[in-house]
Amino acid sequence: MLPPHRWFWILILVACSGAGLLYDLLFANGASPLAGVIYGLAVGSTTLAFDRGLIFGGLQARLRQLPAKIYVLTAELAYVLMIASGIALGGLVVWALGLTGDALRDAVKITPRVLAYSLAVSAMLVFVIRMRDLIGGEVFVNFLVGRYHRPVREDRIFLFLDVVGSTAFAETHGDLKAQAYLGAVFAALAEPVRRNHGSTDDYIGDMAMITWPMERGLKDARCVACVFDVLDRIEAEAAAWQARFGVVPRLRAALHGGSIVTAEVGVDRHKIAYFGDTVNVTSRIEALCRPLGTEILISDDLLARLPRLPEGIHARSLGAHALRGRGQPLAVSTLERTAPALEVSEGGRTVTAPSAVPLAASA
Repeated sequence: MLPPHRWFWILILVACSGAGLLYDLLFANGASPLAGVIYGLAVGSTTLAFDRGLIFGGLQARLRQLPAKIYVLTAELAYVLMIASGIALGGLVVWALGLTGDALRDAVKITPRVLAYSLAVSAMLVFVIRMRDLIGGEVFVNFLVGRYHRPVREDRIFLFLDVVGSTAFAETHGDLKAQAYLGAVFAALAEPVRRNHGSTDDYIGDMAMITWPMERGLKDARCVACVFDVLDRIEAEAAAWQARFGVVPRLRAALHGGSIVTAEVGVDRHKIAYFGDTVNVTSRIEALCRPLGTEILISDDLLARLPRLPEGIHARSLGAHALRGRGQPLAVSTLERTAPALEVSEGGRTVTAPSAVPLAASA
């Protein structure tokens, strides 16, 4: 089964195709419905590819740095160019398939009516995508279907990722630079979280809260794999971080899961919120990272539910610890990378000895 975010983009492209078909029915008397679908799909694909940074990604980044008034004008011009490119692509396909009696130059030409219609449809679709980006893909869908209009009890895994040293960074570089730094760190989380089918549900100061429904997060140990995928991405881009901010981000991570109550709250501003001891315990586990001298902690309760850990990762028990506001101590473990086996010589023969590299040494 496809992950939810892929279904979303498939539905967006279906909507683009439907918009092309609707234009054909309204303005072309339905002469060639398939041609309308192809035009809609071509325009939608090029526009969305530009909006998502899949094409001309550098241009998108530069446009966003412009003053607001100039950005609006240049962004609108960029979308016009993308729509014209989509019309040209769609016209070429339609002409090649013999779905139009027009000459090639007419099939690929954009008219004022087509441009106005395409801009209106693109604006609506981009608005929906922006709303999804603003509140998160899974939360957006849950709002639409009203899943949490009434409180729901469910099992969910929580991952708290805290940016280490953000306060000191702000004191040294100022609040604006610190905000750009945190924004870049949170942006770096997006792809690993998406790849592991998680949902970034909230940002609290310098901490990101990522969640999974229990079954989805346990499968293939996605909740654990996500942590190391994030660390790998930051490490791979260490030179770029150093050049841009003068520091490579360090993260502390806490993993825990259990029963919670999820509900839609608010009147003027709605939000899907999580209630229950599981959320509080995850926060307390994250606070244990510093005194225990580790960067990743997982509760033994969640660890026991995992069918296996990702290859190259092992858990080392750190015992039970008292948590503030909780009567019973909680057993926790740290997650570490397993180093390649070492070969040592004993009595003239070679013996393979496993070794482990602590996270702090590898991150």
